[in-house]
Amino acid sequence: MARISALAAAIWLMTAGPGSAAAPYLLGFWYGTGQPDDKDNMWLEQFLPNGDFRGHYRDCIKGKPADIYLTGQWSLSGDRETIEIATVNGVSQPRTDPYQLVSNDGRIWKYRYLPRDYIFTARRVDEKFQMPDCEAIS
Repeated sequence: MARISALAAAIWLMTAGPGSAAAPYLLGFWYGTGQPDDKDNMWLEQFLPNGDFRGHYRDCIKGKPADIYLTGQWSLSGDRETIEIATVNGVSQPRTDPYQLVSNDGRIWKYRYLPRDYIFTARRVDEKFQMPDCEAIS
């Protein structure tokens, strides 16, 4: 009986609204490097329980960082994650970024950016993590 209740609760949590009710396993900080056709890129994203999203993205151009900061809201419905971007570098630039969850074991998260069919891989890091200098990934 307890096993059935736990399963029902897990299903409810995965399909509920934004923030921690949607997916507690997504909460926290996630770090990744590279993206298709661009290996001089890294990012650090934070997913907060209230549905807030913060992202720090770094492109390394000739060994020098070009940083971009995003804020917005995230939500999850089934395996579809949506990030509603509100600002880019503090300037209002609203857009919607749709993703599909591929896998998440609590440590490694794979997700697909739907418009371009890119698969990204991120790993969980703690709140003290800082992105490395560009020389570390070049």
